Amino acid sequence: MDATSGIDSCTRATYSGPDNPVAFVGGSCRDRAGNQGTASIAVKYDGTAPAVLMLVPKPGKRTAELIWRTTPDAQSVELLRSPGLNGEAQSVVFRGAGSATSYLDTGLRPGREYQYRLGAVDQAANEGTKTLDFVARGALLFPGPGEQVAKPPLLVWSAVRGASYYNVVLVRSHRVYSAWPVRARLQLPRSWKYRGRKYKLRPGTYRWYVWPGRGKLSAGRYGKLLGASSFVVKRA
Repeated sequence: MDATSGIDSCTRATYSGPDNPVAFVGGSCRDRAGNQGTASIAVKYDGTAPAVLMLVPKPGKRTAELIWRTTPDAQSVELLRSPGLNGEAQSVVFRGAGSATSYLDTGLRPGREYQYRLGAVDQAANEGTKTLDFVARGALLFPGPGEQVAKPPLLVWSAVRGASYYNVVLVRSHRVYSAWPVRARLQLPRSWKYRGRKYKLRPGTYRWYVWPGRGKLSAGRYGKLLGASSFVVKRA
């Protein structure tokens, strides 16, 4: 270059991949005397977003524990929920390091639909996301409200301290089933007898109710209704 001529023009250098920890980018400049010089610099290029490999809920009574797994390049994560907090359409409910793997969301309204969006960001500000739709539960946990099932479901609810047993009632237009399990779960059968009549778990919508009982079953000492929910048996 001629130090007294001044720069006339320079090329523009860009790099758009592939990912490379040491990518060389070169360019040149020309002065007004027609002299040309070239140079290159090493840059670290990362255009690949981290991946959210898994995002699943663990339902609880008015809660949801969100459990996730990301690729190792995630530097931070952010969890958004719709609807959000305090009447907002959307809120960030959790921010943390990329090593975080779960968050317990509380104060949910039973029967309400929520959407969660997890974003994972790497050092180069690339973001990978995954979304999850979730219907909040009350004391009755599984199946979820209105969930479709293809076979007799396992009914699961929150245990009550001091309960000796539970009364589970199944309704389809009228009461069709009743049982008294001692644990906070009950596997429904495919067919059964109730009050001298035979029934099968046919396609359609069923509602189920649970009451806690104390003492001996013969005493009939029941607490308040834990809750009510429904499930739908699909057609084969």
